[in-house]
Amino acid sequence: MSTPGSANKGPTQTGTRRFISGVVEGFYGRPWTMEQRTELFKREQKWGLNTYLYAPKDDYKHRMYWRDLYSAEEAEQLIALISAAKQHDVEFIYAISPGLDVTFSNPKEVAALKRKLDQVKEFGCRSFSLLFDDIETEMCAADKQAYSTFAHAQVAITNAVYQHLGEPETFLFCPTDYCASFCTPTVSQSSYLHTVGEKLLPGIDILWTGPKVVSHKISVESIEEVSSVLKRAPVIWDNIHANDYDPQRLFLGPYKDRPTELIPKLRGVLTNPNCEFYPNFVAIHTLATWCKACPDGGQRDVEMGDEEQDRCYSPQKALTLALTDWLQEFMSADQPGARLKKESSEEEPMQTDMGESYVPGPDENPLYTAEPLTLNDLKLLSELFYLPYEHGATARTMLQELDWLKNQRSAAAAETDKTAEWCSRAQQFDDMCEAVVQMFNRLSNAPNRSILYDLYNYICDIKSGVGLARAYIKTLRGQHPPSAQVMNNDPEPWGFRGGLSGEFQRMLPCHGNRDLFRHPPMTEVYCIRPYCPEDKMEVQRVFREMQSAGEGKVPLMAQPPLVCDGLLEGEISPSPQCALILEDEIGVCGYALGLTDAKPAAAKIQRAVSDSVLKDFPSLVTIQVLPRVMDSSPANRMIGRLLSSIRSSGSRGAFCELRKSDRRMLDFYTKLGYFKPITMAGLPQDIIAMGTSL
Repeated sequence: MSTPGSANKGPTQTGTRRFISGVVEGFYGRPWTMEQRTELFKREQKWGLNTYLYAPKDDYKHRMYWRDLYSAEEAEQLIALISAAKQHDVEFIYAISPGLDVTFSNPKEVAALKRKLDQVKEFGCRSFSLLFDDIETEMCAADKQAYSTFAHAQVAITNAVYQHLGEPETFLFCPTDYCASFCTPTVSQSSYLHTVGEKLLPGIDILWTGPKVVSHKISVESIEEVSSVLKRAPVIWDNIHANDYDPQRLFLGPYKDRPTELIPKLRGVLTNPNCEFYPNFVAIHTLATWCKACPDGGQRDVEMGDEEQDRCYSPQKALTLALTDWLQEFMSADQPGARLKKESSEEEPMQTDMGESYVPGPDENPLYTAEPLTLNDLKLLSELFYLPYEHGATARTMLQELDWLKNQRSAAAAETDKTAEWCSRAQQFDDMCEAVVQMFNRLSNAPNRSILYDLYNYICDIKSGVGLARAYIKTLRGQHPPSAQVMNNDPEPWGFRGGLSGEFQRMLPCHGNRDLFRHPPMTEVYCIRPYCPEDKMEVQRVFREMQSAGEGKVPLMAQPPLVCDGLLEGEISPSPQCALILEDEIGVCGYALGLTDAKPAAAKIQRAVSDSVLKDFPSLVTIQVLPRVMDSSPANRMIGRLLSSIRSSGSRGAFCELRKSDRRMLDFYTKLGYFKPITMAGLPQDIIAMGTSL
């Protein structure tokens, strides 16, 4: 499944068959190492889980080259792995996925499948699984002649293999329609599932991911429905912690949104977690806590409070237990290079020529001492990388605060009482950002480097993202730390996100509508529309707001006039088809105005413009956007459309005038590339003229 997706004292079902609980290695990407799998078996035994399903999609001989037998070296590794599982009371289930290219009606294909599983059986494996997930549903011509439906073909080969292996106690089947969203038209009316339920031998268990491939919630009612169709309780293949579908996401939240009332209605639960092995500590640990819950009111390992929806299981308390245990692993060195506190030893050190330890002087830098990682650090880490459908509490708060600070800046600048609140919340946001940075630093210095290296790309990315938000808020506060430079129009590569994939997403109309923080949308939407007479007051408001925000804040009356001032004050009307308005969700936030003939505007301020200048640049343009428009593309589009209209009028060129103090618009025109400084006689000293040929 694309992400299809104690030891023996767990919950049991009717009869003697034990409840299947554990881990499926079923993701796409680099498989875990043999050493990591052995470590997994130790953890499962310690936490009371009992099963491991071997199904890594990128094991060639599991899926793509399923017909090929294992080599002697590969056989030796699998034998050792199966033996290690037995030593830790973990049931090893070997899965094979022939569905990419198997011809169901060819006896030689069935024989090849039996031969491959016979080989694995010789390795000591006694439990098996046949997977038909993530494959094309169209049968070849030969199979269409032999079988009435795809389901009949799959059931026939599965029953045959199951009987050939002697009807093992544990044998799992993964259907092609392995979740409710794949069923046509519904679960209860799916002819595919009905065929599987009726024809598949009763000793074969069926894997199911829930309502979706990655299910947000799995209800008792949904399991009762599918169990009725399949005529048996399913084994949940749970992708709630799987991340193979998005290389930028990691899930460190607790197992949740599966009521413990499900346990007696299931054959078992297997989690298909993150691709990275070590960060799966939380996913597997909390699943183990969930599996020990007792809906019948018996003994429980975790006491629940009255506030819990599930009286037998608390996701937050299970998470705290898992993080407490995980912290101990972080603090244990996994390689010789890790620096730990020296332990007392009676042995003499091997190296005796090191001299005395360096001790800095009173005016010198102190030796660097790494602060130890804390439980609060791991709680913060989990909340930043929580679950597919949910951010953790701290992450939600940071998003909400950033949104409030961004949208309330204008109001806070206008009202003194709101200014204090805005500054206070900005400082609190900065403190939360600093906590992320310090968590990153302490994680980076943790002794266990194997865990760190699995986490490193993710924590670097979130640290960078938080840094961008922090710099933006400092810019709004009027602070300009070096880090705020990433907010300009020509940032360093680390100042923006996504690469080509991000570019594609931002070009699509639905971008942002599935963000977990949905109110308001995370993506700004700008509207460029033609100017109308009713916009005169809004244009003047934007003009005066930008004038008052200029460097030095020299009163407008004391500044030499620009040729465009009459246009912006409403004393001169823009030429037809040469005026545009920019709006966002708040209101008018910019404009682009033009005159095909600049002479009337120059005469209005009694500015003499030479005929030679007006011959090459007869037209006038002016553009302005408010600082809340962080994206330069709306302004680029407006100036492009304005110049296109002026060109259509027959004009040879256009010019603009800017005050040297208007750094923002000077930077904008300079980076356009086609506006160049021009010499204009009689131009006041603090005004720059720029022109472009059309």
